[in-house]
Amino acid sequence: MPKSPISLSTNRARHIWIAAQKLDSAAPFGNEAEATLGAISHLGYVQIDTINVIERCHHHILWSRIPGYQRSHLAQAQSVDKSVFEYWTHALSYVPVADLPFFLGAMKQHRDNPTRWFGSVAPDEAKKMLKRLRDEGPLSIRDIGDDELVDKNHPWASRKPSKRVLEMMFYQGHVTIGQRQGMLKTYDLTGRHFAWERQPKPATENQVTAYLLDRALRSQGIVSLDSICHLVPSRKPAVKELIERRVRQKTLVEVRIEGAEKVPHWAQPQTLTAEASEPPTLVHILSPFDPLIIQRKRLKLVFDYDHLFEAYLPAAKRQFGYFALPVLQGDRIVAAIDLKTDRAARKLLIQKWTWLEDVGAEEKAAIDETLGRFETFQLGA
Repeated sequence: MPKSPISLSTNRARHIWIAAQKLDSAAPFGNEAEATLGAISHLGYVQIDTINVIERCHHHILWSRIPGYQRSHLAQAQSVDKSVFEYWTHALSYVPVADLPFFLGAMKQHRDNPTRWFGSVAPDEAKKMLKRLRDEGPLSIRDIGDDELVDKNHPWASRKPSKRVLEMMFYQGHVTIGQRQGMLKTYDLTGRHFAWERQPKPATENQVTAYLLDRALRSQGIVSLDSICHLVPSRKPAVKELIERRVRQKTLVEVRIEGAEKVPHWAQPQTLTAEASEPPTLVHILSPFDPLIIQRKRLKLVFDYDHLFEAYLPAAKRQFGYFALPVLQGDRIVAAIDLKTDRAARKLLIQKWTWLEDVGAEEKAAIDETLGRFETFQLGA
């Protein structure tokens, strides 16, 4: 007879998730440059996004866990130490270079089966770009001035055909992003950037499946099939099979969260038997792309909070605002604040403040203090 699932209160599930996200302590990775790699390695990935109404989300996510974080730390990790790289997880993200073998299979799939988005790129164009990179060194799209400009066929497209060529080669693994300044990417030959004598060996499919499960267990504490395979549903059958095997081996146990008993979850036994710590007390102003926020169904289930990302809605239809940021106060999301950085005037503007829960004077003071630190971060170099 299979053992009955363990029942877990929503509060306990919430605390485990906050702790797994390292949002329950002030500087879990330290404050020096190496903390950046530590945070990305623990989380598994840090999402990149183009919106810059405030500081872009990759810097914001790291600052939320590294109070002394500086933008130069990420540049050093990517371009000097070469300990992180950019690639697609559920979105374009920073990933530890140690995890690169788990992405080599996806790169090969892109080579074998190019998507329709890159269908207009001719083989000769890619060959010419490879030669150009070999001869001229790393290139950004701004360095390429001899393109014959074309009309855009998509809002995110470029009039320079070379951009699509470089993006295709990026997904195929021929080039990597060796440097980023804002959203301007400098591409280099992958082997040259990493100074490989020989390319790393790709992980097997079984190893990729285990990687996805272990990454989720580390950064989420309690996992479901949806949370492990976020936006990659094709991985679910293999992940489910691995979970069932680990349950039989007693390295995973099934969990049912109070109020969401129909959704199976799993955790490592040591996660559940660890002595419950005091409830979290810190305040965090989180990016809408933060790993704690990005999985909306999980967020609703555990925090009973529906985050609304309204940047693409007409102003009249917005409830929280263009780029609302959830405020995590201890173990509750108590507000959503729509902020904008006025870089010319050097101040942080509060466009709209929506209270979601009642808070006392002491809690409000803690939020104000965090807002002050957030403004300092926004206006930093």
